[in-house]
Amino acid sequence: MALMNRTFQEYLDQFVIVFIDDILVYSKNREEHEQHLRIVLQILKEKELYAKLSKCEFWVNHVVFLGHVISGDGVMPDPSKLKAIMERRVPKNATEVSSFLGLAGYYRRFVEGFSIIADPLTKLLRKGLTFQWTEQCQQSFDELKKRLTSTPILVLLSGSGGYVVYTDASKQGLGCVLMQNDKVIGYASRQLRTHELNYPTHDLELVAIVHALKIWRHYLYGEKFQIFTDHKSLKYILTQKELNLRQKIWIELLKDYDCTIDFHPGKANVVADALSRKSSNTLAILGSHNQTLLLELRSMNKKLEVDQVAGLLAAMQLKPNFVDHIKEAQTQDPFLLRMRERLKQGKTSNFSVRADGVIVNGERVGVPDVDGLQ
Repeated sequence: MALMNRTFQEYLDQFVIVFIDDILVYSKNREEHEQHLRIVLQILKEKELYAKLSKCEFWVNHVVFLGHVISGDGVMPDPSKLKAIMERRVPKNATEVSSFLGLAGYYRRFVEGFSIIADPLTKLLRKGLTFQWTEQCQQSFDELKKRLTSTPILVLLSGSGGYVVYTDASKQGLGCVLMQNDKVIGYASRQLRTHELNYPTHDLELVAIVHALKIWRHYLYGEKFQIFTDHKSLKYILTQKELNLRQKIWIELLKDYDCTIDFHPGKANVVADALSRKSSNTLAILGSHNQTLLLELRSMNKKLEVDQVAGLLAAMQLKPNFVDHIKEAQTQDPFLLRMRERLKQGKTSNFSVRADGVIVNGERVGVPDVDGLQ
């Protein structure tokens, strides 16, 4: 990846995005796209780097990239990846639960309240507990599948400004929605930590705001925006004189942002209304930050800007594929072969297999010392 970043350093975030050996070229119109493609292909030729034609796509208005379909309408999960989730059978042990949550969690930004829905499944992963599949677990499993099959198209950022954050908190967890010009950009949620279960309601609502600011900092820092909460007292939190220690810490973080906190009792209806409308927005700015999607577009710290719906895309993949190298090398490593067999038998919870077939330990990829890969 470092090689590719150096190779295209001059054009990164102008009309090129690279991720390992994948190259995405984006343009405003056909003439500009032709010019950009010539530049990229000429650089590859000069550096003696070769793209496999069968893995390239040119002159397209939508492209599958890192498990997502990006188009002029916005971004949505890759249907082929969702199919793999839908075909998952009921987990028989904690390892299979972890594998399902890892795959489904890749698309958590598309599911409102993902962490809260997944709570019964998450509890099955606690150490020392006997695995017991309950009716609540089945409902959680089915609901996640249902939500993932009906995910909205999330819009790409349209320039800067116009951001609105809606937050909510309860004893079940925290939930946030980021919107721009009344269109949903993404969802975020998490379960409460043990010590947070004792927080009063107004502190929980403030925790939800802090959570939203942290995960969407790359969008919101330096921008003027509104935060809506259904707890009226938070509207005056920035001018309140008597605060406890944790509130003081949170207020210091809030002061880094140019935001106002407003009371909005009907925010749920606003969000639902926004979800009912499909965006006809142009392909605008695609922003991302490093997370387990890392999943994901968000892990790239990249932005792309296109002004017209007819913006063109080209995607190409260098040969050989680095991920394919790793998968091939893992089949030659005795230790990882044993781990793969133990996974099939449900005898290990430390390792798991990603959707692309790569064995990982947590978020770390198992890279064997084969052919100089390490």
